[in-house]
Parts: sequence; structure tokens; C-alpha cells
Amino acid sequence: MAGGVGSRFWPMSTPDMPKQFIDVLGVGKSLLQLTVERFSGVVPAENVWIVTSGKYHDIVREQIPQIADSHILMEPCMRNTAPCIAYVSYKIQKQCPDANIVFSPADHIVLDVNHFREVVSESLRYTEQHDAIVTLGMQPTRPETGYGYIKGDAEKASIRKVLAFKEKPNLETAQAYLADGTYFWNAGIFIWNVNTVISEFEEYEPELAERFSRLQEVFFTEREQEVIDAEFPQCRNISIDYAVMERSRKTMVYPASFGWSDLGTWGSLYTHLNLDKDANAIVGQQVNMVDCRNCVVHTPSERKVVLQGLDGYIVAESKNTLLVCRKSEEQHIKEWQN
Repeated sequence: MAGGVGSRFWPMSTPDMPKQFIDVLGVGKSLLQLTVERFSGVVPAENVWIVTSGKYHDIVREQIPQIADSHILMEPCMRNTAPCIAYVSYKIQKQCPDANIVFSPADHIVLDVNHFREVVSESLRYTEQHDAIVTLGMQPTRPETGYGYIKGDAEKASIRKVLAFKEKPNLETAQAYLADGTYFWNAGIFIWNVNTVISEFEEYEPELAERFSRLQEVFFTEREQEVIDAEFPQCRNISIDYAVMERSRKTMVYPASFGWSDLGTWGSLYTHLNLDKDANAIVGQQVNMVDCRNCVVHTPSERKVVLQGLDGYIVAESKNTLLVCRKSEEQHIKEWQN
């Protein structure tokens, strides 16, 4: 799923080039390329599908040249994750009626890729044998208030029943979740058989199910994009969590710990970059930090940058835009870019 605009990562991420297509970590690969790469050995390259905005088609084509053009699905507008997942699920079902599918956002990071592959492989084997939905729950390492939570059964099985989904908590509640031991961060990564997810759409979102079932006749034809452009905007704007996950009786959680982050903010990026001796996180070739500490700097251009006397700041450059603000004030970035 690669259709978001990443507005909280402005000015690095813009509507024309959002964060999933950017080398956020300074490793020479975009987040989308890293996402596709981490499924290597688990999902054959010819079975990779990418759902994105129509205006990003050429970027996807350039960054993932090995993907078949029929596997790049173009949304004409944003309608959240339920219509996105319904579209690709019904299209995959037409080509492969018994497919087992893993859905992943394209803008997350995973540090322990080998463990990630083990978890996903085991989950795919589970959904091949059970009429179930497996969601990956991250073992919390701190009382995080920026993530939703999943409460799992107290049993010690690697894949266990989901008892409840919880919205982003306040600090006191997050601390209680951490101490409880049966609450996990909701990573938004789902594994299921295509027939399972379609049956859940039919039960909980029948209008959405009817629409994409009817559209199956145009999939893989020259008319597909034209029909999708007309029909997709009519879909209800709803997340897969509200549409299916929180209502289904088939949800299971796999608690895992493979160094995950949804990279939602500059602050979250800071925690996943290497720090210098003064706790500065730097992505850039010619950055000179003088008496600076606790900063995150992202200046990937060739120009030389010298910063002096900053403590706890974000400094980010993209083309003709420069952002300098306190990390503690980053919640206002969406307001400032207008």
C-alpha cells in the first residue's frame, strides 16, 4: 500500500514525492524499495502488487522495474485502506482463487528483516490452513501514545486470539498496557487467505463487496482503469480496521519483535537513525554540527550545511524549502506547510 502523502514529514515528503518513495534513512534505497526487498524469499517477485495513486505510477515503475504493470493498481483518489485492500483482493482472486496474501504499508521500517520473514512465513502457513485473519502485533518497548493497540489472549501460542482493538491511548493508559503484557502495537500488517478477507467484506461491508465483485469482469482488460476511475470515488472512505478488523470474529494476533516503526514523524525517524556522540541523527553528505545535540538533520542535497548551537531541533531541506523547528513542536508541521 503506497498511496499516502506523508504530510508530517514535510518538507522532505511532499504530495509530488511522498516519503515512501524517498531515501529517508540515507541507505540508498527508498522505503518502498526496502519494503519490497524485505519480502524477498517469502513472496515471489512476480507475486508482488502495489496499490498507489495514479500520479505515482511512473515513480513506482522506476523504483520497482521488475513488477508487472498489471500489478500496479492506481487509485484515482484516496479512500483509506478498506477500498484499497478490497480492490487488490478481488483482482488477485480472479487470477489466483486460493491466494494467501500479506498486506503491508510501503512506508514502514523493519530492522530485523530475517525475523520479519520468519513471522510472515509462519503467518502465511497459518492462513493457508485456517479461516483466520492474522495481524502482526509489535511487542511494546515503551508507553507509546501514538499507536493503536491490540489486546491478545493471555495464552503463550505464537498466534493467538484478538480480544480487542484499542485506539491511541493517553500516557497513563499506555503505561498500563505496557505493564499488562498482553497489549501490542498495531502495525497495520495483515495476513489472510483471499477467500477469508472477501467473505469478511461480504459480511461487514456488503456495498463495497458488491461493487468490487461486479468489477471483477473488467480486471485485466483495457477498460479496467477507466471503470476504476469512475467507481472507486463512490466507495465509502473507511479504514480496514473499522471496516473489518474490529468487527471480525476471525482475527488473530502474532506478537513479534523485529524492530518496527511506522515512521510517522520526524521524532520516530530520529529513534531509528545512528546517533553521533552528541545524540544527533544526520542524513546528509556535508553536515557539520557545532555545539549541537539531540537534533535530527535531513539534508540530502550536495550543498554544505553548518549548524551551531542547536539543541532538540529538526532541520530538513528539500529542493527550495527549509524547515527548522523544535522537535517538541513537530505536531504543527502540517499547519505550517500551508
